[in-house]
Amino acid sequence: MKSKNLKKKTFSYINYRKYTIISIFIIFISSIFIYSLQKNNFNAGVKQNKNMILEQENIEEEIVEADKKLQNPPKEVKALYITAWSTTLPDRMNGFVDLIKREKLNAVIIDVKDYSGYIAYDTENEDVLKYEAKKVIIPDVDDLIQKFHNSGIYVIARVTVFQDPILAAARPDLAIKNNVTGRLWKDNSGLAWIDPGSIEARNYIVEIAKDASARGFDEINFDYIRFPSDGRLSQMSFPFYDSEKQTKREVMKEVFEHFRLNLPNVVISVDLFGLATVNRDDLGIGQIIEDAFENFDYICPMVYPSHYANGFIGYQNPAQYPYEIVKYSIKHATERLDKFRTAQEDNYEEQKKPLAKIRPWLQAFDIGAIYGPKMVRAQIDASNESGGVGWILWNASNKYSAKVVELVD
Repeated sequence: MKSKNLKKKTFSYINYRKYTIISIFIIFISSIFIYSLQKNNFNAGVKQNKNMILEQENIEEEIVEADKKLQNPPKEVKALYITAWSTTLPDRMNGFVDLIKREKLNAVIIDVKDYSGYIAYDTENEDVLKYEAKKVIIPDVDDLIQKFHNSGIYVIARVTVFQDPILAAARPDLAIKNNVTGRLWKDNSGLAWIDPGSIEARNYIVEIAKDASARGFDEINFDYIRFPSDGRLSQMSFPFYDSEKQTKREVMKEVFEHFRLNLPNVVISVDLFGLATVNRDDLGIGQIIEDAFENFDYICPMVYPSHYANGFIGYQNPAQYPYEIVKYSIKHATERLDKFRTAQEDNYEEQKKPLAKIRPWLQAFDIGAIYGPKMVRAQIDASNESGGVGWILWNASNKYSAKVVELVD
């Protein structure tokens, strides 16, 4: 009897231990499973929080960049061109602001990258640093922009594109070569150029434009966005452009499209030769005005009367006829824009792309004739009457006091 009870108790004890061990094992496994779930949920939460923080930082960055822009930009820009060097002279800068206010202008266009190829303010752009293309002329570009904005002045950054001796020296593989000497090809001013066919060079300009826009510049203006027009053109050799596969026009249209595609939220403008308003060919430099209509916010033809050939539309010295020359040019530009708009409406099944406005560069310097206020005003009137939307005055030395008097009613 005792033996049976003992066996029964022993069996019960063994079962108890077995069930206990199994229960502990199950609890242990369950604990690990629950811990893993909690850890994953925690990590997911941390990741989600990190993403939320990053998204918030991106939103804040966008807000900060937006806050740097002029909050109420003018509908029609009335601008003076200013070199980077002029911005370093307090008296001259104060004079510009006073002149702008007195004459009811509203904008400036400042060299950020000029014919030299140097970037004129302190930037941490990797390529600019690598190519030693930074030359700080403007000591505090953020402060400069803010000072103009405080006076309600719209600020445009001027960027030369393919005329670039600094990039050409640092990256000769991107530059136009002289097919006689094998060295860098140079124009009549002794300046080297980049092959417009280089996508890497296009991206270099895009990054410079993005940096300038992030600093608070309200608009980026592209100049020398073309093939060279002077110098020993027959001696040019291109590492990328192949005349047997593409025309210069086709290459330049690709450049226009590249800038628009990669700068979708930036106001951009392009400088074209004055003759691009009236000529149907690409002037040997790749510029056709129709190719720019869908790719820029503003087209800025340089309709300086002094730059038209003697005999143009019957005037032996076009510089003496500023009203007639500018009116003829802008009238043709706006008519071509209207025709393009009509064709776009007829042919586009998808959403139509916005089209550029015509905003010319006007002459405020003495070449071919003495340009006083009446000569400058004649150009403004001609542009306004022909469909131009705003204007920019060019004077390389920035001496405007004798040119800009009672220009705006």
